[in-house]
Amino acid sequence: MSDRADRSDDELYASHTLAMGLEKSRFPEATADPRAVSSAIRDELLLDGNSRQNLATFCQTWEEPEVHALMDVCIDKNMVDKDEYPQTAEIEARCVRMLAELWHAPDGPATGCSTTGSSEAAMLGGLAMKRRWEAGRQAKGLSTERPNLVTGPVQVCWHKFARYWDIELREVPMAPGRRLLTAEEVRRHCDENTIGVVPTLGVTFTGEFEPVKAISDALDELERDTGLDIPIHVDGASGGFLAPFCAPDLVWDFSLPRVRSINASGHKFGLAPLGVGWVLWREQSDLPENMIFWVNYLGGDMKDIALNFSRPGGQIVCQYYNFVRLGREGYARVHGACYDTAAYLAGEIAAMGPFEIIYDGDRSRGIPAVSWKLRDGTDPGFTLFDLADRLRARGWQVPAYTLPPACDDQPIQRILVRNGVSRDLCELLVADMQSALAHLEAHPAQVPLGEAEASGFHH
Repeated sequence: MSDRADRSDDELYASHTLAMGLEKSRFPEATADPRAVSSAIRDELLLDGNSRQNLATFCQTWEEPEVHALMDVCIDKNMVDKDEYPQTAEIEARCVRMLAELWHAPDGPATGCSTTGSSEAAMLGGLAMKRRWEAGRQAKGLSTERPNLVTGPVQVCWHKFARYWDIELREVPMAPGRRLLTAEEVRRHCDENTIGVVPTLGVTFTGEFEPVKAISDALDELERDTGLDIPIHVDGASGGFLAPFCAPDLVWDFSLPRVRSINASGHKFGLAPLGVGWVLWREQSDLPENMIFWVNYLGGDMKDIALNFSRPGGQIVCQYYNFVRLGREGYARVHGACYDTAAYLAGEIAAMGPFEIIYDGDRSRGIPAVSWKLRDGTDPGFTLFDLADRLRARGWQVPAYTLPPACDDQPIQRILVRNGVSRDLCELLVADMQSALAHLEAHPAQVPLGEAEASGFHH
């Protein structure tokens, strides 16, 4: 045993291991005391931001003790190995069936799978649209070159999808007075090479829902006029776990026949730990056979659809725990509290004076979030980037960023209210915002911060 590893009885921070820094580049030669190494790594992690004060992220930063315990139980479960872990595979199938019912899929076998997040799920939904479009064109002897996808302002995963699979992304830009994809813009941008349209249920920049039903109606009208049958994939990364519970009258899911697939993020408003998303198709026929791989499962065959292979099963088990533990009532209560807190924040921020609320957290219009800008025609002597920087001194991450083209001259700020962002925490945030404003007014920035000098937040 090495001398370094033999000193485990030293007082921890006087130990030989901690008398020197951890290796940063060179692979170590010898073993080291596990307690000392663990303590040193924990100390390094103190330099990360406090996740509960991160009001930029959509992802869960608080979980029940039962979830932590289940994650420990599942640390060795490989989701892809369905023969070795058949009950974990069954739990995944239960989640798919529950989501198919929640999102009003037609009767029949539930078709979908878990993924590592909603980005992978979105790519699977997009790839299925491309494969169906190609098959339809080939059956008619038509070219399959230059496919395109029509979206509003989308998260970067759709840019990745378009680049990886050689698809023209027709991302309808924002315009003054129009921040969302509209039915009129959809008709204007679709043609015979359009593989699908992707409305977002919770646009990442402002938090608002895009009008899925109006877009579906416009595509119905386009089909009557031109014969073009263009499907919808709903990016429900956030809204897929919000609308069913808090806006049940909103029509957005498989209740619309044109909606052929939906992705959602389990680790956002699904309340699961980081690392799980979901993609579902309306019917079995909407998932092209050439996207399915079959694996042996207890003497039979089970579909494997996801892009990734080996991946942990704990997040899926914890997703099922949340479904059973909370039910519709529990999800409505948890998210309802988030919407109430968002409404409180919107009122307090509007009352501060220099801000104009863009989205106030209305549950019928979007996710539990608040977004705002500086009032037009005012010069308070600071920018939103200055405010974001000042709030960081108190540990708060309240992102400031410019909107995408063609509104990239408009800075805004946004707060995302998720489970664990309590009313009490938000009251403290409001007090810190008021203190920050008082400081900025008393000490005007000589050179106001811009986006490049700010926190580095990007979508």
